[in-house]
Amino acid sequence: MSEKILEVKNLEVSFRTYAGISHAVRGVDFYLNRGETLAIVGESGCGKTVTSKAIMGLLPESNTEIRKGEGSAILFHGDNLLDYNEKQMSQIRGSKISMIFQDPMTSLNPTMKIGDQIMESILIHQDISKAEARNQALEMLKLVKIPNAEERMKQYPFEFSGGMRQRAMIAVALACKPEILIADEPTTALDVTIQAQIMELIGSLQKELKMAVILVTHDLGVVASVADRIQVMYAGKIVERGVVDEIFYKPSHPYTRALLNSVPKIHTNNKETLYSLKGTPPDLINPPAGCSFAPRCEYGMMVCRKRYPDITRFSDSQECSCWLYHPKADTAGLPEDMIRRRAR
Repeated sequence: MSEKILEVKNLEVSFRTYAGISHAVRGVDFYLNRGETLAIVGESGCGKTVTSKAIMGLLPESNTEIRKGEGSAILFHGDNLLDYNEKQMSQIRGSKISMIFQDPMTSLNPTMKIGDQIMESILIHQDISKAEARNQALEMLKLVKIPNAEERMKQYPFEFSGGMRQRAMIAVALACKPEILIADEPTTALDVTIQAQIMELIGSLQKELKMAVILVTHDLGVVASVADRIQVMYAGKIVERGVVDEIFYKPSHPYTRALLNSVPKIHTNNKETLYSLKGTPPDLINPPAGCSFAPRCEYGMMVCRKRYPDITRFSDSQECSCWLYHPKADTAGLPEDMIRRRAR
């Protein structure tokens, strides 16, 4: 059996704002096995990054509320990180669990040389000399395939291209060889060629360092060839989860289907209009009582707006929260593959 190294249970995160309490993450559950890649997919604002930062303990304390107790936990090797203080989290962060942030230009320190930024992480978590830390930093730059690593050690972030800065960010994150890497939109603002290179790099480093990866993205096309499991997030909740083949070939939730339809396909006729999901996500200051996707769903029913649906399981690995799979739900207008899934 696979070893669970991370387990998130009933995670709830809210932010205090001038307009009221915004419920950004609303009862999220998932687990991560050693060495696997779990993708969290959804639109901007659905709670992906907030979930990631909650695991890292990086949310601002001044306006953030993370529910503790009542079954809520972030278990790393069985220890609840929600009970850790900042000193304890600083020992985990960067050494055991590390994160690649969305924009390396704002995440890297513009006043520090790249080599010094990699060395900083190593010196914090390892009891070694500066000379040894420098050698390790140099090896990390070579590992992430940055050419002329010796010279690049002395350069500043503004002297790097976008793709090179992302590689440097990966080097900082992996400097202490963490067990878990959280990659938050690691290919944002990069062209498709560089995107492919970065994803290939993360995959090769994952195998070499034997680490688990949580890949956070809004683009299902990015995760197709790298993820083992996918969970689809909408308005602070997980609406569907499954292994890659199940999500791509047997999508169950209307939101998952909408995300897949919005990805351009090679065989599509050039004259066809690319699918666009209408409407906007709900206001999480006043979250709906029922399914949050109901106002945008073309198959929505009255019950969808009144009560949140129970989980329907299709296999040991795939499940979704949708009223369309209830035995009493109306099948009129449903695609044939969804009707077949109801019949099982």
